Amino acid sequence: MSHHTPNIVSGAEVERLLHHMPSVAIHAENTWAKGFAQSVAKQSRRKGWMPSPKQLSIMRGLVSDLFCHGCNDGGDIQLIE
Repeated sequence: MSHHTPNIVSGAEVERLLHHMPSVAIHAENTWAKGFAQSVAKQSRRKGWMPSPKQLSIMRGLVSDLFCHGCNDGGDIQLIE
């Protein structure tokens, strides 16, 4: 049994992550991520629902990937002067 300090998460962070779950589902690169995002979005409608530490970690990673996806795909940046 491992002992660790519980993740402290603000309601604002959970709301921000949940806000991006539909986009994660749309842009997911695999069916598992799409299903996870859809499932979390559905679960979040339950009164008093909070993500488990594992769900929270996955949500953070998926949202991070959503914003970083394509960071290296764009090639050269064209500046407008």
